[in-house]
Amino acid sequence: MTAERIKGPASYFPSIEKTYSRPVSDWKAIVRGHYPARHGALVAMLKDEHGLGHGHANAIVAHTLAEDGLE
Repeated sequence: MTAERIKGPASYFPSIEKTYSRPVSDWKAIVRGHYPARHGALVAMLKDEHGLGHGHANAIVAHTLAEDGLE
């Protein structure tokens, strides 16, 4: 039996937690605190206000919106 490889936005989560020293749940709470907003605006907010790179911000937003049934 082998472990299934994580795919999609969640594959960025270990790197996000290591790079920014914060759990993904914190970032998701920040995104949810800015609802309602469009995907692009949420990505820009994470980049501008919190210094995340584009790929990391996009992964968090995409996963959070999908989890909440908004995308």
